[in-house]
Amino acid sequence: MTPTKTDNVLNWASVLEEEAMQQAQRTSRLPFLAGHLALMPDAHYGMGATIGSVIPTKGAIVPSCVGVDCGCGVIALETELTSQALPENLDALMPLIEKSIPAGIGKGHDSWDSSINVENLIGWPKTELTSKQKSTAISQFGTLGSGNHFIEICLDERDVVWIMLHSRSRGIGNQLATGHITKAKTLMKQMFIKLEDPDLAYFVEGTSEFQHYISDLLWAQDYARENRSAMMIAALHSLENIIGDGVPVVRIINNHHNYTAKENHNGHNIWVTRKGAIKAAVGDLGVIPGSMGTSSYIVEGLGNPSSYNSCSQWCWAYNV
Repeated sequence: MTPTKTDNVLNWASVLEEEAMQQAQRTSRLPFLAGHLALMPDAHYGMGATIGSVIPTKGAIVPSCVGVDCGCGVIALETELTSQALPENLDALMPLIEKSIPAGIGKGHDSWDSSINVENLIGWPKTELTSKQKSTAISQFGTLGSGNHFIEICLDERDVVWIMLHSRSRGIGNQLATGHITKAKTLMKQMFIKLEDPDLAYFVEGTSEFQHYISDLLWAQDYARENRSAMMIAALHSLENIIGDGVPVVRIINNHHNYTAKENHNGHNIWVTRKGAIKAAVGDLGVIPGSMGTSSYIVEGLGNPSSYNSCSQWCWAYNV
């Protein structure tokens, strides 16, 4: 698909709401954008920023462009099994998964294996958490959440069994992000900086507010990644329980599709915010899940510089 260029927006979406394009254009006019804004094939209007957008910045970051789903992403595990190794039905599997991986708003583990310690894995964020926040972060570690987050057993075109799940940094990531988004908006008012959209409030690199935000954001992204890994281990153990034997693992792919990272593009170190997009540099493996009942895809990056080495988060909005 050949992208179209409108002002400072390079768009791969064949179907895009007008309000989504207008939202992307407002973001693309920020003075610290380090190039054009790229819209992925599944781009659509979102809270804070256009979902399916890749936003390169230098010298500043917009917290709302990352949003409150810090580190949201997908993990996929390929096994050595084929469908022949599975029982005739998987009815007994769901109760095991539901028991080991709580799902839903605010849901957490009533008790947790003391060997899995959030502080030992990733420490704590720069923001000082209350004892209640720490307790919740610990109890929600290894849990799915709600909305479009899911766990599924898949078969690929070779009849090979995969486990896939989608989740984020749970309540603690949301709370940290909400606090920084509010702080950025307050800061803009204090500095008399007028924006086309209040959601474009930003932190300037080198300030204490910027460093505080980045520290918390990177922590939340780590929490989300480790959270997916913990759930995958639990799901794998549940599958092994059903099969009655160990499940050999071929590979695991664990991608953020809602995050910020420091990267080098065109010889410059910049911040790349992917709001509903995954990194697809040359050789990068990624997971693009489909909507319920449709196919998901394991992809390998080609390193398209025009998309800042990025590709789509979902495949429900277009035909692959």
